[in-house]
Amino acid sequence: MSAGAPLLEVDDLRVSFATEDGLVRAVDGVSFTISPGEVLAIVGESGSGKSVMAMTLMGLTRGPNARIAGRATLGAVELVSASERDLQRIRGASIAMVFQDPMSSLNPVYRIGRQIVEQIRVHDRSVSKQEASARAVELLARVGIPHAERRLQSYPHEFSGGMRQRVMIAMALSCSPRLLIADEPTTALDVTVQAQILEELRVLRQQSDAGIILITHDLAVVADIADRVIVMYAGRVVEHGTLDELFYDPQHPYTWGLLGSITRVDRDTSTMLPAIPGMPPSLLRTPQGCHFRPRCPHAFAKCMDVPELSARAPDAPGHLDRCWLEVEQKRKLRVVGDQIGLASSEPVIS
Repeated sequence: MSAGAPLLEVDDLRVSFATEDGLVRAVDGVSFTISPGEVLAIVGESGSGKSVMAMTLMGLTRGPNARIAGRATLGAVELVSASERDLQRIRGASIAMVFQDPMSSLNPVYRIGRQIVEQIRVHDRSVSKQEASARAVELLARVGIPHAERRLQSYPHEFSGGMRQRVMIAMALSCSPRLLIADEPTTALDVTVQAQILEELRVLRQQSDAGIILITHDLAVVADIADRVIVMYAGRVVEHGTLDELFYDPQHPYTWGLLGSITRVDRDTSTMLPAIPGMPPSLLRTPQGCHFRPRCPHAFAKCMDVPELSARAPDAPGHLDRCWLEVEQKRKLRVVGDQIGLASSEPVIS
């Protein structure tokens, strides 16, 4: 990870959508930075705002019903207020994204090779079609697609979901972006190919010093590649720290629940995993105070107030969380059985 000025700075980003039922607050005051060569993982349940935040950085949530506030600066470019022309120049070259749904992310009427070649030549007209095609073959081979040269002539419907995901990753890597946003890049892939993709991400940051935002549900992937981790819940960041801080000294009950839900081969399979009780809240009507309060067995009166995202552990000034519990209380309460988890036997307040 490179030292120096941040590659990306996000400050108090807020994204809401006006609907017939009311205002959906999808992203609620998210702030973070990412440095060149750093991998920042963003985790949380579906609906926590991870993908909306990422697509907002790409300028893909703009619309008549969208309300976007805050700042997101990539180098000298302010992404939130950038014009559509500036974003077209930036997207694919300086900042690229691997989308969550590979089934609908490719144009179904164009061959795979044409789409990758177009991506390369739009941002560098000095590259000939032959050179771009050779680059496309190299990229497809790198992400594990056999007979890469022949498969350039295939249409998206001739690939499986996992193969389409690999094509999307190859396309995102084609211009060696300064920042890569990977939204669930390994979801449809088997373990062997997943390892290949993670290795490609490592090579990207080593060779070009690119920053990577990795959005995923897979904490095993996070443990394998991330430098820092952000945990999101109901549009807010509830915990933010280094990889070791999040895995070995988690401070927010929601993080305990995520860690406790991981199956382990060295655990007794006859016992149930400690589960997070209840359901995620509607973003139309979020709970008062701490958004996790209705599902938290450790909630108390002070949780009716919104906790600030701040450093609470004296030995970890960069480890931030949103929980009113004292640090020593947290370290006792998060142990369920002999592992970190969220106690689910206690009643959940409404």
